[in-house]
Amino acid sequence: MIADRRGEATGARGYAGGMSRYEQFQDFRTRLNERILGNQPGSGTQVTKRFFSLDGQAYRAGALNEKTKELLGLCASMVLRCDDCVSYHIDQCIKQGCSDEELWECFDVALIVGGSIVIPHLRRAVEFVDECRKRGVQGA
Repeated sequence: MIADRRGEATGARGYAGGMSRYEQFQDFRTRLNERILGNQPGSGTQVTKRFFSLDGQAYRAGALNEKTKELLGLCASMVLRCDDCVSYHIDQCIKQGCSDEELWECFDVALIVGGSIVIPHLRRAVEFVDECRKRGVQGA
């Protein structure tokens, strides 16, 4: 264990509490979604809950299948430089059965559209793909 800049104990990869980035991402997302979408006082409004629902509906199969929609979401997230969104869509892409070759072509499109500012997000994306593969995340 090492200490991060706030003095918290971190694991070998430098993530707090010894959790991997994948575990931290999943834990944070699950915990906060329960808080936001719950029915307890102080949870999200009906508008917030409807937006979350609409977001989920947008990725359901239609004229485009779910895998294609997740790749589109991944590309857009990389161009918009949202690391949480990139991680989410990588996880979903892998669960939809995307190969590394498909992910790399998606990354290439994001680089062309977004330019060199996407490179740091590409690095984190590749690390997240590697962790997903190492953890055995599998899809359809």
